[in-house]
Amino acid sequence: MNIVRTKIVATIGPSWSSKSMIEKMIIAGMNVVRINMSHYNPDFNLPLIIKQIRKAAKNQNKSIAILMDLPGPKIRTANKDIIAVKRGKEYTLGAEADIPINTQLKYNKIRDNAKVKIDDGKLSFKVVKKITASKIRIKALNSGKIYTRKGVNISGLDIGLPSISKQDLKYVKLAAELDVDWIALSFVQSKSDRDSVDKLFKKLKKNIPLIAKIEKPEAVENIDSIIESFDGILIARGDLGLEMELEKVPSLQKKIIKKCNEKCKPVITATQMLESMIKSPLPTRAEVNDVAGAIYDGSDAIMLSGETAIGKFPLESIRMMKSITINVEKEIMENDGFSRLVKTPEKNNPKKSICYSAFQMSEDLTIKVMVVMTESGNTGNTLSSFRPRSVIIAMTPRENVYRRLSLSWGILPVKVKKFRSTDQMLDFNKKFLMDNNIIKKDDMFVMTAGVPVGITGTTNMIKIERVE
Repeated sequence: MNIVRTKIVATIGPSWSSKSMIEKMIIAGMNVVRINMSHYNPDFNLPLIIKQIRKAAKNQNKSIAILMDLPGPKIRTANKDIIAVKRGKEYTLGAEADIPINTQLKYNKIRDNAKVKIDDGKLSFKVVKKITASKIRIKALNSGKIYTRKGVNISGLDIGLPSISKQDLKYVKLAAELDVDWIALSFVQSKSDRDSVDKLFKKLKKNIPLIAKIEKPEAVENIDSIIESFDGILIARGDLGLEMELEKVPSLQKKIIKKCNEKCKPVITATQMLESMIKSPLPTRAEVNDVAGAIYDGSDAIMLSGETAIGKFPLESIRMMKSITINVEKEIMENDGFSRLVKTPEKNNPKKSICYSAFQMSEDLTIKVMVVMTESGNTGNTLSSFRPRSVIIAMTPRENVYRRLSLSWGILPVKVKKFRSTDQMLDFNKKFLMDNNIIKKDDMFVMTAGVPVGITGTTNMIKIERVE
């Protein structure tokens, strides 16, 4: 059975919000729909869009997750007119300054290498000094023009801005009402940035897994505790490249992915992967290499942003990403396999040890299919992190887990009813695998489950079964 193991995340946009177009995107290879709340407005009928996604997924009999990406406290210029900037000239930056911004910041510690970048790095400035608690003096490193409402990135400077805004919490509440599958938090700096969201979840009696977007130097410094605390990671290379030296991003990408693999947390590599396909039906060779590199590094998923949100060729972008993925994965599988490319997870608890044993059995006996019975999805993610050659079929009775697992590498989620016993579970698995032509007579498969059945966190059984 051949499947695409590395998942594809596509950002929804005006050109493909109809059910028929969403179905075409699913057929093309999309596994996760990203909703970018930075561009949300009341005209965007979110409840209807989510309903369309659910219907399209059901029509195609596919597990499709919905990821809500929160905007975070984005700093933008507040100038009404164009500002001409001259190299070497000094300017003030603040709520009321030569270069006004939309947020009242509190400037604290200034490092020697503190910088300001505006409009995706088109204009760069060196921080000279703090004038007041809310205003700094900066020196232009190049000439250019600042247009209205352009993004501002400040690095090497403590600005006292919380990662979660009041607007973000309103969107979290909306996500809970609409039963969204994943939520991504922007500009995460530490593990405590999820606390206000967790507090709201407790009040709402709801729990949605949280993804930390890595796009600040502080996040890189605290990466180990962030990976430990969050449910997944998104490497937002665009803002990360503005906040840090651009040449450091490739090595950081590899480092973060390895750490996520080791901790059994899904990781998404994002930003400008096939950027030229916003306007062109074909990518550049460098973009193809970039996508391939993210797959070789061990990403669970790779993401399309503007390519599908505002691009002229959204379907072609997904098809191209899928085609690259198929070719790279074929080459990897024909050689040493994915397990040689990633860092093996720590086997420091019974679940991880069982998953490792199941992985090793499948490798030693050349078993092509592994069946995971999972209530929470954690066993599926753990087994996925060992990157087996076998197809991982994750069976769960829970609808939300069924959808969430579509983000994880190599997993084919299957929704099942609750089982009363391991015998009933095993009989169903055999029949399902045979009826769907996944295995044939005399083939073996590995199954992991928890006994007693139906209880979260009890994975304690491995079984090798031959179909007779």
